[in-house]
Amino acid sequence: MDTAVSIVESYLRVNGYFTIAEYPIVEEMRGDQHRSLTDIDILAFRFPLVGATRVRAGRRTVDPEQHEPDAALGLGAGAADMIIGEVKEGGARLNAGARDPIVLRATLIRFGCCTEDEADAVVTELLRHGRSSTRAGHQIRIVVFASAGEETDAHRFTFVGLGHAVDYLRNHMDQHWSVLRHSQIKDPALAFLLTLEKARRGGNPGGKSA
Repeated sequence: MDTAVSIVESYLRVNGYFTIAEYPIVEEMRGDQHRSLTDIDILAFRFPLVGATRVRAGRRTVDPEQHEPDAALGLGAGAADMIIGEVKEGGARLNAGARDPIVLRATLIRFGCCTEDEADAVVTELLRHGRSSTRAGHQIRIVVFASAGEETDAHRFTFVGLGHAVDYLRNHMDQHWSVLRHSQIKDPALAFLLTLEKARRGGNPGGKSA
């Protein structure tokens, strides 16, 4: 997996999203031929009750990801949210595939967020304004993750800096170190940051980082 995509996937997961990275879209052509149109860098979905406070007596699990989502994501309160994400190591821009109505329509129908007869209207709204809502009541947004935002013509799309995503992950790890240092993390980017944090803390693994 691309390193930048891995960072974004970790960032979204920590913010309560289920994620799929580098999802391929294939077009059927005449004569039983097929061609790859594009890969969607990141697809993510967040249920509206993620982060809600849970109070219960007796045994309980500890969830360091039980918190409000990062404000940079621009998520409205109480909304189910689907992100179609483009990831760039340089300036923020959308690839042709991410602008292709056929690609977006296939993506939305494949993941069941809207019906075939609704999909065209949702895609039109999505490309025009960067977000749309479905009859089922959840929002769909295009989010561009990149190192710099000045190159984007996507002022109508949500922009999140890659540097911000890394800083957010490191701050999250520092705030919840007492829990995360005991976790067996398989997420590649988060596991790498965890290893760096353990190395930095050295002989004082339970203390604050310098």
